Amino acid sequence: MRRFGKTLIRPSLAAVLICLAAEISNAQAPSGQTPITTLRKAAEAGNADAQLQLGRAYWNGKGVPQDFTEALRWYRRSADGGNPLAQVALGAAYYSGTGVKQDYGQSVIWFRKAADAGNAAAQSLLGYAYCNGLGVKRDYAEGVAWYRKAADAGDVRAQFSLGLAYANGEVGPRDYAEAIRWYRKAADAGDAGAQVMLGHCYHFGFGVKQDYAESVRLYRSAADAGNDSGQYNLGLAYANGVGVPQNYVLAHMWVNLSASHSSDDEREERAKVRDEIAQKMTPQQIAEAQQMAVEWKSKK
Repeated sequence: MRRFGKTLIRPSLAAVLICLAAEISNAQAPSGQTPITTLRKAAEAGNADAQLQLGRAYWNGKGVPQDFTEALRWYRRSADGGNPLAQVALGAAYYSGTGVKQDYGQSVIWFRKAADAGNAAAQSLLGYAYCNGLGVKRDYAEGVAWYRKAADAGDVRAQFSLGLAYANGEVGPRDYAEAIRWYRKAADAGDAGAQVMLGHCYHFGFGVKQDYAESVRLYRSAADAGNDSGQYNLGLAYANGVGVPQNYVLAHMWVNLSASHSSDDEREERAKVRDEIAQKMTPQQIAEAQQMAVEWKSKK
């Protein structure tokens, strides 16, 4: 039987940047003149929480014109006052280079301050910095140690990252059983990347009994959440009839969706697979699949 594509097993590193952006804007900034006025008075009086909230208001343009420079000024005042959330936000700004020149070294300084104060998100981000040599010398042992602190505190991203570390042999020999334990924790908490990787383990039988139906269930959960890797793998399952009855219409729909919001290199490869699937379809089936993709997007 003709097989389409190759099951994607690597997570998207772009998710890290998404998480960083979320750290900056993870709370709604107040809207309306009165709340901003009240916030500003408290912030100018030295209230670190108010300084953080005012910084978020400027960052998101809620109640005030968007102004990254002003946002960072208030983040820094709050961070200097010892607010771990402001320290994470400031570190994330340096990491992404938003409103300030990109500086991984500065991002690590601020992540470490928050991590030392027990902030699990900062511990996870610091773990990522060490594992990838961003702003510090690459040190897997140190990175994994920070991941574990955050994971034990319930940080879902750290749980996922710790699973990757065990699966990739970054903490000694590959240990799929331990990788699956951490993937499952993150997947059960709704992390789409972890769902994809756990689905990968079931697809290939890494650390668990091979179970195509379970891999499809996990891919579907990630796909429904908008994860492009989950969508691609689910599409391949339908194209090849692995874990589900073969269905080219659904295969085309999911692979097409994954191609529409993936990176340039992946987009080209996924579009190629989509077009190969289309060769097995009638014009009416292609139109149906395209319409289903449009309808799925409209619901998100």
